[in-house]
Amino acid sequence: MPKTPGPAGPPEVRVPRLVGLMAMDARETAAKHGVRLSAPDRPDFHDLVLDYVVRQYPPPDAEIPRGAVVTVWFDVGPQEGGGGAGVREPRRPGPPDGGLQRELDEPGQPEVGVASG
Repeated sequence: MPKTPGPAGPPEVRVPRLVGLMAMDARETAAKHGVRLSAPDRPDFHDLVLDYVVRQYPPPDAEIPRGAVVTVWFDVGPQEGGGGAGVREPRRPGPPDGGLQRELDEPGQPEVGVASG
């Protein structure tokens, strides 16, 4: 007995790889693959051009219904906190005195490796 097809739904599409793309390229790629984009960290997402996608969900090659939403996150720009490189404050306590000084750079020290003749 042949199987009868189930209820017709939107055809499945594969999620494209968006990580590493600029915002404008990510929008174009998503449209070509039949998916919509959402960016919860950027309410102005549709105006972005040069920001790069750093994360996406669902991951690339996952199968989702045509027209489903792929969520993307963008790198923090230089005007928004230094690119997300982490905390850069000095750490205390510092190294012990003389720990990072080069002994050969101290005044009055003899030159090392010079042959006298």
